Amino acid sequence: MEDTNPYEIEAKSMRMIDQEIGKLDCSESELKTIKRVIHASAEPKLATKVKFSPAAIEKMSQLIREGADIITDVSMLKAGINKRKLAEYGGEVKCFISDEDVREKAKKTSLTRSIMAMRKAVDLPGKKIFAVGNAPTALFELLNLAEAGKEIDFIVGTPVGYVGAAESKAELIASKIPHISLAGRKGGSAIAASVVNSVLYMLED
Repeated sequence: MEDTNPYEIEAKSMRMIDQEIGKLDCSESELKTIKRVIHASAEPKLATKVKFSPAAIEKMSQLIREGADIITDVSMLKAGINKRKLAEYGGEVKCFISDEDVREKAKKTSLTRSIMAMRKAVDLPGKKIFAVGNAPTALFELLNLAEAGKEIDFIVGTPVGYVGAAESKAELIASKIPHISLAGRKGGSAIAASVVNSVLYMLED
């Protein structure tokens, strides 16, 4: 009979992941995030593709403790983040992709709604963690905004696709912006959510 207890299923999955990825050159906290990424994707080969800026998890954890909001590029990613856990620290998950003003500005400028949503979000007050799981244009725009002098506290950048995804993440990984990313074309909202949730869960440890 198959396991039906969700905690037992997850624990068994994590043991299987441990066996498949072997020993990695990373910290214990980084390993927990990597395992969450593999759990979300069922692709052990991604273990070496998860990239962390120096002390990334510690910096992201501190931002959450300070009440930072999480800004997502798409509604699917917003849906996948543990909002109840984030709210315990005073933060909210926000997504502006469907806002009427974002739609109108995108239409007028012929730019993507993802770009306009990032422009709207960057000027909001308070600390912010940007989570980009779908749109490379959103990630490129955050990098451009940072270069223009805007404050970008942290980016979880895992956009997926053939056009711009690998390139946008390569630029993020090479930047000085605190980040957690996934090198290459693969990624997606589920992976971005798994990264964010892994850090939220570690705050309980």
